Amino acid sequence: RIFSFLDVVTLCRCAQVSRAWNVLALDGSNWQRIDLFDFQRDIEGRVVENISKRCGGFLRKLSLRGCLGVGDNALRTFAQNCRNIEVLNLNGCTKITDATCTSLSKFCSKLRHLDLASCTSITNLSLKALSEGCPLLEQLIISWCDQVTKDGIQALVRGCGGLRALSLKGCTQLEDEALKFIGAHCPELVTLNLQTCLQITDDGLITICRGCHKLQSLCASGCSNITDAILNALGQNCPRLRILEVARCSQLTDVGFTTLARNCHELEKMDLEECVQITDSTLIQLSIHCPRLQVLSLSHCELITDDGIRHLGNGACAHDRLEVIELDNCPLITDASLEHLKSCHSLERIELYDCQQITRAGIKRLRTHLPNIKVHAYFAPVTPPPSVGGSRQRFCRCCIIL
Repeated sequence: RIFSFLDVVTLCRCAQVSRAWNVLALDGSNWQRIDLFDFQRDIEGRVVENISKRCGGFLRKLSLRGCLGVGDNALRTFAQNCRNIEVLNLNGCTKITDATCTSLSKFCSKLRHLDLASCTSITNLSLKALSEGCPLLEQLIISWCDQVTKDGIQALVRGCGGLRALSLKGCTQLEDEALKFIGAHCPELVTLNLQTCLQITDDGLITICRGCHKLQSLCASGCSNITDAILNALGQNCPRLRILEVARCSQLTDVGFTTLARNCHELEKMDLEECVQITDSTLIQLSIHCPRLQVLSLSHCELITDDGIRHLGNGACAHDRLEVIELDNCPLITDASLEHLKSCHSLERIELYDCQQITRAGIKRLRTHLPNIKVHAYFAPVTPPPSVGGSRQRFCRCCIIL
């Protein structure tokens, strides 16, 4: 029982003490959760095979994140031996192919969480296999698996209707048709990441909103085709929304965010970076209707002024909720905004890069009220005055050559 509390490294050390300790330390019941990330450079296929033979049916959770030396053969042996595996992280294991998912489908029917991010050889065949053999799958991460298309998503959701979290970040071939399959078959979906799925439009996302009423987290950053119709659909269908990331979605406006704020009162994190059309009106609505807001990014929202920050600083979230506010490249922001934020006692970090009207003195005054706050700002050095008198060359020889 004592050994059951030890980590992998300590167990291996204990195994060298004596024969008795070796038997105890290497007993499979002590190896139910293994994370080999710290040893990724040294892990080869045979290590995974040996672990699987030792742990057998005891192993519930394994992380091989970044283990570049592990391939399909080792994972086939693993799947055969560890049939009770529930959580498997293969993020960055670039050697694996569809053969691994075929093995998991055949032997690991209890699999619930699977991370295949950056496994770029994965295709629709993997999703079809998972659909057929892993019906309990709740979380699937296939970020940057850019060979996946709507056909793979269609196959996946028909067999894994209980999906709660799905990351499709960087799956650039996906179109609205894929989202329509998700909306139709995944009513339990809570988290969806579509970052840089450039072909996605309002049609696909509206289907998600209408079919996935339990949605709490949506990332559509970089999906530049979406409009206020998405914000309206979220407001009307997804009242539990807590996280919304729509950076670089430049068609979104105050009108859409007004509808969202008035209906989604549980919002905690919003990334609105480069939503260049929004003004103080959006901040006013958030300050009134979103009392749980903790993290807000407004970087490159160049129409935001001190007045919007004043409303935010006086809003329901300000005193004991707001933790992070990012205002990089907001040219109209001045030291007055820092004055408005000094009563935000939970504020941990503020970003002020390239806010030309923010001064060191303003930051110093903010720190007197919030001594533990992290302020990230940059003050360019003062441009030296031109040389007085004479026509002496101001550049060195290297500069002249360049």
